[in-house]
Amino acid sequence: MNLLAHNPLLDFSTFPRFSDIQIAHISPALTQQLGHAQQAIKHICDDNAPPNWENIVAPLDAVIEPLSQTWTLVSHLSMVMDTPEIRAAHAENLPRITEFFSSLGQNLALYQRYKALANSSAFSSLNVARKKVIENALRDFRLGGAELNDADKLHFAAIQTTQATLSKEFSDHILDATNHYHYTVTDEAELAGLPADVIAAARATAKQNQQVGWQFTLQFPSYFPVMQHADNRALRERLYRAYVTRASELGPEFAGAQHDWDNAHNMVEQIKLRQEEAAMLGFRNYAELSLASKMADTPQQVHTFLTDMAQRARPYAQRDWETLTAFSKDTLGLSTLAPWDIAYASEKLRQHHYAFSEEALRPYFCKPQVLSGLFDLAEKLFDIRITEKVAQTWHPDVKFYQIESMQGQPIAHFYLDLYARIGKQNGAWMNDARARKLTANGHIQTPIAYLTCNFPPPLEGRPALLSHNDVITLFHEFGHGLHHMLTHIEEYGVSGINGVEWDAVELPSQMLENFCWEWEVLQKISGHVETGEPLPHAIYKRMLAAKNFQKGLATLRQVVFSLFDLTLHTEFTLHPKHTPQATGNAYDGKEDNNIAINNPSSQNKHTHIEHPAHIDGQAILSLAQHIHQRIHVIPQASFSRWPHSFSHIFAGGYAAGYYSYKWAEVLSADVYALFEEAAAQTGSVINNMIGMRYYQEILRVGGSRPAIESFRAFRGREPDISALLRHDEMTT
Repeated sequence: MNLLAHNPLLDFSTFPRFSDIQIAHISPALTQQLGHAQQAIKHICDDNAPPNWENIVAPLDAVIEPLSQTWTLVSHLSMVMDTPEIRAAHAENLPRITEFFSSLGQNLALYQRYKALANSSAFSSLNVARKKVIENALRDFRLGGAELNDADKLHFAAIQTTQATLSKEFSDHILDATNHYHYTVTDEAELAGLPADVIAAARATAKQNQQVGWQFTLQFPSYFPVMQHADNRALRERLYRAYVTRASELGPEFAGAQHDWDNAHNMVEQIKLRQEEAAMLGFRNYAELSLASKMADTPQQVHTFLTDMAQRARPYAQRDWETLTAFSKDTLGLSTLAPWDIAYASEKLRQHHYAFSEEALRPYFCKPQVLSGLFDLAEKLFDIRITEKVAQTWHPDVKFYQIESMQGQPIAHFYLDLYARIGKQNGAWMNDARARKLTANGHIQTPIAYLTCNFPPPLEGRPALLSHNDVITLFHEFGHGLHHMLTHIEEYGVSGINGVEWDAVELPSQMLENFCWEWEVLQKISGHVETGEPLPHAIYKRMLAAKNFQKGLATLRQVVFSLFDLTLHTEFTLHPKHTPQATGNAYDGKEDNNIAINNPSSQNKHTHIEHPAHIDGQAILSLAQHIHQRIHVIPQASFSRWPHSFSHIFAGGYAAGYYSYKWAEVLSADVYALFEEAAAQTGSVINNMIGMRYYQEILRVGGSRPAIESFRAFRGREPDISALLRHDEMTT
């Protein structure tokens, strides 16, 4: 059978034909696309014609974009529909894809063509977006090792391939460890305190696995309600220990099993390789390399930002903790709060103070009503329409939507995959399936997004019921999606989220979250599952009063994660026996980087990096414990292995960049403050004029200009932290 004939992974004329995709299609499709890309690159490099957009960037985009689109689809399926077959196909092709993009970034001849274009008279006539594409490409060539000597290039490429494999293995270990664990309860008395929906879901899981009783997993919709509501302290402890030791040597998956899902060695190897990569490029540590393409200039700037945030939050966190411990002792009879008691005691305290419970809100947030209200908000803010369409999907629960202009012109499309299931990675994310661009025939290719969450699925014929935190998560991912889908940029490299600095990419997602707390929005997104009545105002007032409940503790938690990430990538440095020698090709990097790149023609021997012995799993764990102890006010369990499942930095692209959440939160709060200022005059935060300004200055421009310029264009000034402090009630 000819696997290339009618291969759905090679058909870009329509939406992905998920029902037609077979595992056997993957390798042949990628082989063909890689071959086409390599031929195109050779032709560009061999072309002696004067450099211009049409003979360099356009033909490269024409082969890179479909290759990236196919690989994104394969990677997406491995995250949402994991099977041994799809995992094997992904593992088989990951080295090939990584090797190709590594060689692309190191291609000196192609780099020279881009430099020639940047220095040509043709460059000055290009529009802003095209200039930004070329400037980004020059930076990425330098960071990709294009100026290394030949021997170092080979080793640098090997590092890239190994890192990609380790990243996927890290993620797979967490997924396997999560899927492996089940705990079955047979005595109904042990379920005291759990909401009825959680108990029903546990019974359904047990039945599905042919067990008697109620079965709990480490999937978040199963795990977290136990931590919040189970009166059975032993049950909470059992699940807590299993959750925080996933993919570690202490994980329950190793009890009598023959699996090797411990991520300790994986973390060590990733850190070594990242530091070696940074050293080969002349950076003092990986954090400097990471920041070379971000808004923040130096690791010290990020460290100062985070420590300032911790100092601001600590008094509030200390007050939160003292209040919780006193309440737990006096009301719950818990003289000492164990880690598995904290979520439970916090929920009891919240109910005591505010007569408010997250679980009590679920009946008001039925998925159909939430989606309807979310879409209505977006339509009013941005003059768009969102309608459900029919398309092939990877699972029956997945829905497909089209975004249109008010004139009915299609703007974008997105897939919505909301429910947790076995074989699907935990968490929530947006992935760009296809970017907006101007095609060779003059047509506009509309962007496509994958929006993925892990909410509890519908039960017993009722629609899925979301917590308010789930609603916030949905708004967050939809904000990312709008950033990708509402761009008007037609150049692939800076369209939508492409080319946007990593520490600014959370701005649109966090900005949209703010609307989840507005009364007029809540009236649209809520409707009781039985009566259809929107959320009562009395409950809303209690919910609003509890909005910043334990905000100090939550802020310190984020700072701990961010400082651990930053320190891990600055203090665990490598000491080279031979460092790259400075030449006339010095990289004009950001302040304090002190970078020198090898001359590509140099005959220097391969740069050898000696790994210090102190980089081991225990050192990483000790660092996490030390930072938590220094920053946080809550004691940490000695057995906690949370770095082993820190997917953001070991499998999600946030290495030396987790601070981005707090960094972008300053920007997003300041952006939303303009909606609030307008509401003070008009009485409504749903302001089309401000929404369209936001659309024009931030969403529409994508990555075609620096994020700080987009912020200034929208806000008319530099960012101000005061809006975030006011939102978090940390101003006194």
